[in-house]
Amino acid sequence: MMNWIWIGLLVFSILCAGFTGQMQALTLASFESAQEAVWLALKLVGIMAFWLGVMRVAQDSGLMGSIARLLRRPMRWLFPDVPPEHPAMSAMIMNFGANMIGLANAATPFGIKAMVELDKLNRHRGTATNAMCLFLAINTSSLSLFPTGTMGLRAAAGSKDPASIWLPTLLATACSTLTAIAVVKLLQRLRRYQLPAEGVQAEVQAAAAAPETPVVPLAAPAVAGPAARIFVWLSLAGFLAALLYHHLGLVWRVERVATAAEALRSLAPWLDPLLGRLIDPPALGVGTLVKNAFSFWAIPALMGGLLLYGVARGVRVYESVVEGAKEGFQVAVRIIPYLVAILVVVAMFKASGAMDLLKATVGRLTELVGMPAEAVPMAIIRPLSGNGAFAYMSSIFTQYGPDSYLGQMVSVIQGSMETTLYVLAVYFGAVGVFRVRHALAAGLLADLAGVIAAVVLTSLFFG
Repeated sequence: MMNWIWIGLLVFSILCAGFTGQMQALTLASFESAQEAVWLALKLVGIMAFWLGVMRVAQDSGLMGSIARLLRRPMRWLFPDVPPEHPAMSAMIMNFGANMIGLANAATPFGIKAMVELDKLNRHRGTATNAMCLFLAINTSSLSLFPTGTMGLRAAAGSKDPASIWLPTLLATACSTLTAIAVVKLLQRLRRYQLPAEGVQAEVQAAAAAPETPVVPLAAPAVAGPAARIFVWLSLAGFLAALLYHHLGLVWRVERVATAAEALRSLAPWLDPLLGRLIDPPALGVGTLVKNAFSFWAIPALMGGLLLYGVARGVRVYESVVEGAKEGFQVAVRIIPYLVAILVVVAMFKASGAMDLLKATVGRLTELVGMPAEAVPMAIIRPLSGNGAFAYMSSIFTQYGPDSYLGQMVSVIQGSMETTLYVLAVYFGAVGVFRVRHALAAGLLADLAGVIAAVVLTSLFFG
């Protein structure tokens, strides 16, 4: 299916550009997007290397194994072909958790780590296993508890209630996730998507033995000394103090301190910029505090927490990070051909004028079921390009307003879908899988369920 969708998009884009007179734009887009794909992969090298290094610390410290054991029952039901304490289990859990709280930058390395571990159980190289298909279907369903990016853009666009889309988005993404799981479980039973019988038996035997990836931790961590434990507690105390100071201003909002600050300003005007930052933090609402906590504090907290846990368990964190980063560098390089193939065809599709054509045709039909024609490009762009969908949503906010009915609908659509083709290209590309079986069909059906749920819920909440 991936083969036919890719060639279909390419041919349709060329034909559409021929009729719309956008052939020059199409040609330029094909060259520019190929370069952008390589640059994007190069940017991912550093991110992948560092976060897979952090993941190695979590693995060496035994944390990933502990998390996997905690959620053993639901994960065993979802992924019966994966041993309960296999490293893939804990990596998938970390990926799901990062996605739920909106940490996309951290979720991708966790997901790639999970795919690498799942591929070690794969006896059909180049072909996706059932576990891989389900894992990516859940990823492409945009399982998220806090759409902080969308709410932040709404706030920047002047929304009076940026968080109003939280509940409908949560319900819509729940619909898409449940659809993804149900579709994968159904499609993997169809003869068309089944692995050969000998392949299934080999996978079961590999899952039972799992000789290539021992149960985490790889080696029993040494017992941390008293100096390491003191360092960990002091670091945690310092982080909590900074969090309280930055968000609550428990000390510097005292009236006497403010009075002293005014006296210092009068005596030394050159200190005014520094005092303004330290003593007069801006008053923030509860919604802004929550948004800032998840947007700017969550990733440093996750990073520091994982590394400090490794220190507390006696892991030599620097050596572990370096070893994990080596693997991340190799993975990021393997992704380049897949990114080029996907991003080029997506750029050609957008440059050909196909979006306007679909808006003028399909949009007329969707208006009959409560979906404005202006929202159709959002539903089409979202599975293809995350940045493109974000830019289109921003243009809707500018033209119609973030609190308009259309603005609310595109916000919910943004949170209830994922860049399906990009996710498949990156994750499958990391392990060299090109026969994706039913993963693409499940992802696209989950996107469709997310769009339908977004339209219905927007009508119920804001209609």
